[in-house]
Amino acid sequence: MGKNLILSSKTAADIDRRVERVLRGLGNPEPPLRLEDVRELLKLDRGFYTADDPSLAREAVSRIRVGAIQLLRRPALIVDVIQKMSLKALYLPDRKRILLDGALPPKKHRWNEAHEIGHSLLPWHEDMMYGDNVQTLLPGCVEHVEAEANYAAGRLLFLRDRFGAEVLSVEPNMAAIRRLHGVFGNTLSTTLYRFVEAAGVERPVVGMITCHPHASRRPPNHDPAHPGRHFIRSPAFAARFSRVSEPELFTSVAGYCGSQSGGPLGTEELLLHSDDGACHVFRFETFFNRHDALTLGVSAGAHRPLLAASA
Repeated sequence: MGKNLILSSKTAADIDRRVERVLRGLGNPEPPLRLEDVRELLKLDRGFYTADDPSLAREAVSRIRVGAIQLLRRPALIVDVIQKMSLKALYLPDRKRILLDGALPPKKHRWNEAHEIGHSLLPWHEDMMYGDNVQTLLPGCVEHVEAEANYAAGRLLFLRDRFGAEVLSVEPNMAAIRRLHGVFGNTLSTTLYRFVEAAGVERPVVGMITCHPHASRRPPNHDPAHPGRHFIRSPAFAARFSRVSEPELFTSVAGYCGSQSGGPLGTEELLLHSDDGACHVFRFETFFNRHDALTLGVSAGAHRPLLAASA
């Protein structure tokens, strides 16, 4: 399960200024944001590729290198690279072109396209778009670059502070996430992700995107050590609950989830220990969208055990 990387305040502010210029250039639009308007403003082109089409694949990764071997004239190897790297989208800076995996469902295209637009907004990412040199092979470097593009995509699709203001005006629960998912036109998963980050600047909030937690509905390849795709920590949660284990939390969530095939799976108050050893109450709820289980946990304050009355 991948933990979200929290950017430095300086980097986040820099990216935010670039996103602000785009939204201002569009006249500060109402949600949902039209990505075709963004592409037109930034003079970006969009195309599609599929891993099983060598002609499209050749164009998609003509700039990617394996070692010192240029792949442009080796379609079979290009297809192999796309498959092994699980590429879902690409940005080609020299052509100002975004390429999306046409085999994915259209709902996935919106986030992937915004992520590549994020790369295009950050000039220090351009050298990273050309494959595996000494710098780009460093896992930490790749992780930071992808986190920066994700941050830019989130701030763009959720209209910067517009989404944050909406989040802070409602009770932090799954019902609010489902409503905002409709307003901003993004997937439920990406809405959960941004909701956790926006709601949890001061208040510890945590989210997970996993398989179905109920034992009877887990996939055959379920790995207890890596139970899901995303472990989303708000800034306040990351600062105060850094020792919380994802597998342990998944096990606790599974304890209250029913086996329903879709919709709400259950709610529960769980106790989590902060880094200083204090016990805190979190209100958890899980919703299954028939593809992923989305879990939200919100701090309800310190746990105060009931004291037995003296005789």
